[in-house]
Amino acid sequence: MGAAGPGRCGRDPCGALCLLLTYLSVGYADYVILTHILLQPGFRGSLWCPFHAVMFNLIVLLLLACHTRAVFADPGMVPLPDTAIDFSDLRSNTPHKSERSNEDWTVCNRCETYRPPRAHHCRICHRCVRRMDHHCPWINNCVGELNQKYFIQFLFYTGLASLYAMGLVLTTWLWPVDRSFPGKMEGVAGGVSNNHVQMAHCIVLLVESILFGVFVTVIFYDQVVSIIMDETPIEQLRNRLLKEARREVAHTRKPKIALLREVFGRGFVICWFFPCNCSPPSGGAPAYSYLPNYDV
Repeated sequence: MGAAGPGRCGRDPCGALCLLLTYLSVGYADYVILTHILLQPGFRGSLWCPFHAVMFNLIVLLLLACHTRAVFADPGMVPLPDTAIDFSDLRSNTPHKSERSNEDWTVCNRCETYRPPRAHHCRICHRCVRRMDHHCPWINNCVGELNQKYFIQFLFYTGLASLYAMGLVLTTWLWPVDRSFPGKMEGVAGGVSNNHVQMAHCIVLLVESILFGVFVTVIFYDQVVSIIMDETPIEQLRNRLLKEARREVAHTRKPKIALLREVFGRGFVICWFFPCNCSPPSGGAPAYSYLPNYDV
């Protein structure tokens, strides 16, 4: 078993490629907006040029900061034990397994360790992760209890940057700047339309923005719904397969705002938009106050 180092998931080639593609896409979008949209002769004499440049790059900066935190943050890995579990004793104590419910501690035979409630094993990272949502190649890391906030922030700012880029391209085409600033912006829209290089860059940026915008919007919606419903995708799939068993077990859900605060922190709501630890629920990594019910 190729276990990764403490607090970090194992890296895979697909994830490294997705990381490179993410940074290249963001860099290309910034290049097109600054060079082929904002820094045109007409725009240079307008206050809209520095305004849009600062606003778009601020969004990009927050996007990259959230992405970096999601990549390098510990998703909530379950520590490996100092000594391996004696599985022969576990198999002999079958009554303990029948008494255990879905919310109790379980045993991972791959990590050879006890794992807390709602923890799952990642086949790519070769580790168990607390409240694992999924392994995301775009951050080359698992999305779990400790970095889900940064992942959702990354999705939010990526969608916002895509929407901003689409707005700038469409505004340049459909609402020429020289109409708003007569005498200063003449020929800007025509220059963008007639120059084949600029037109190609704008079309590529528009397609990229639409694809990434739709993609992250769907994932963002799925993430928020999973938090509000208090079910990760893995748990949703398991519960669909065990509908009858789930009906017999009462599941008490917390208020939606409480579930959101478990992910984003208990500080002010405005802090939810920044990639920092704003009053974490337990002052850091969650601590579990009980041990599994096994005699080994």
